Amino acid sequence: MVNQAGNFIHPPVKGRLSIIIPNWNGRHHLETCLPSLVVQTHPDIEVIIADNASTDGTQAYVREHFPQFLIEQLSENRGFTGACNAGMRVATGEFVALLNNDTEVDPQWAAEVIAALARHPEAGFVASKMLLFDKRDTFHTAGDFYRVDGQPGNRGVWQQDTGQYETEEYVFSACGGSSVYRRSMLEKIGLLDDDFFFSLEDVDLAWRAQLQGYRCIYTPHAIVYHRLSASGGGPTASFHDGRNTLYVLMKNYPAALWRRHGWSV
Repeated sequence: MVNQAGNFIHPPVKGRLSIIIPNWNGRHHLETCLPSLVVQTHPDIEVIIADNASTDGTQAYVREHFPQFLIEQLSENRGFTGACNAGMRVATGEFVALLNNDTEVDPQWAAEVIAALARHPEAGFVASKMLLFDKRDTFHTAGDFYRVDGQPGNRGVWQQDTGQYETEEYVFSACGGSSVYRRSMLEKIGLLDDDFFFSLEDVDLAWRAQLQGYRCIYTPHAIVYHRLSASGGGPTASFHDGRNTLYVLMKNYPAALWRRHGWSV
């Protein structure tokens, strides 16, 4: 079920970037993530920690050390999609970012994603250059792709960064671990589909955006370091990966592509 545009509570503030961080017992990750947001060079950011009923002291930690940041407190664990949607609903930015709690962002990150959207008015969302946290010369993703056989993937994953992805260019999707959207696009296509809970909800949103004529721009100037699978993984994640791969396909794959490539799915 897609959360629709009416779920935005507040009018947007021009130029502001609202950063939504879904969290469940991730205080130890926030201790790295949040300081990197304090030093952003963009003058107007809003940070919203969407907390899935954590029991590790996350709320007290944020209130004590980052009182300028907001906490959107959920009464239960509603997964990645539920937390992100709750955070987006109260966001006030012209631009809305989803950022994993197990990341650290470059000081120029916020400024660079907004600059990329300014350079590409036809783009509705932005993919960052995501590198591994513990191996910072190695890619997690340089924007995501979607194959005709229904398999999504991370462009450049595990490759050493030798300058091969230093061009600003269009890609299919932005990894939900550090994606930035125009609020105006989300108002048209809706928020994340809560039925995904977590995994591939970003691919589904990308399909909905692409089918409405929005493009995704990858910018190598917006850099994020990610502790890959630090806040996910295991049998539950594998189940959602498999189920949601099929769900994305059945929900979004155009009939013309089914006729042409259905045999390969």
